[in-house]
Amino acid sequence: MTKQAKRVKAFTGDVNATLGLEDAVKQVKANATAKFDESIEIAVGLGVDPRHADQNVRGVVNLPSGTGRDVRVAVIAKDAKAAEALAAGADVVGAEDLVERIQGGFMDFDRVIATPDMMALVGRLGKVLGPRGLMPNPRVGTVTPNVAQAVKDAKGGAIEFRVEKTGIVHAGIGKASFTDDALLANARALVDALNKAKPSGAKGIYVKRISMSSTMGPGVKVDIGSIGA
Repeated sequence: MTKQAKRVKAFTGDVNATLGLEDAVKQVKANATAKFDESIEIAVGLGVDPRHADQNVRGVVNLPSGTGRDVRVAVIAKDAKAAEALAAGADVVGAEDLVERIQGGFMDFDRVIATPDMMALVGRLGKVLGPRGLMPNPRVGTVTPNVAQAVKDAKGGAIEFRVEKTGIVHAGIGKASFTDDALLANARALVDALNKAKPSGAKGIYVKRISMSSTMGPGVKVDIGSIGA
């Protein structure tokens, strides 16, 4: 029997059951038995059709317990704003020079922030950053004159969310090493942000289903009422 087969056989709980949020967190953590600190992810099925512009769901949320990962931040800015970004902890800062590096294949970052005056330069990166979901956008706070705060937010637990073509939002809400309370707080913060981002074109039931899983573990269905959706 392979190691993977042994792990699957050792999974606890009924994978077909629908659990309250607290029990779901406990079961997901119990099944996160890999030799590394597995990420905990949540998937929320929404009653929207992203093909319609008035049903697109996108935003940013500050996870109160953080993400558990080191977020590498690139900032496209110059002069005083570049200095502010560096002081706030940005990993790489530049203007024309940074744009040229990215065009040349440099991608050692997880978030890109830009000041409004740099958007003419940033526009050159649409084909590079767009498919990766990294294009700066004022709707999610990554185009802003307050680069210092944006860097601190990104480093401190701010994550972007965006509905996929299938109407599902996937997001990481922490690590298996987090306490139950930390994961509960992050899950509730995400769902609250999704509710606040409900588009005017959405009709009928908005939050249709929620599931949670670890990187290597099975998915667990979450009772929507238990999360305040």
